[in-house]
Amino acid sequence: MTGPSAVVIAAPMGVRGTLAELSEGESAGVVALDLPDAIAQRLMELGFLAGCRVTALRPAPGGDPRVFEVDGSEVALRRETARRIHVEIER
Repeated sequence: MTGPSAVVIAAPMGVRGTLAELSEGESAGVVALDLPDAIAQRLMELGFLAGCRVTALRPAPGGDPRVFEVDGSEVALRRETARRIHVEIER
């Protein structure tokens, strides 16, 4: 198993942050996945690709995980994972 690595992909222009920082309804473009290779690969298969638009939807009743819309699908991510997905926030 390989250790954590950052998968850097094309960055749109905007304010830098992470998915965990998005407010409900706010959108951002993916810049980098700072996750172990296997997890980064799975997220890319789900649509977290270069410059793709991700929108924060609703949190679970306890606040974690949180639902995000990407490529027309809804994906639930734990806060820990969302903090490691770097984005350009559209404001």
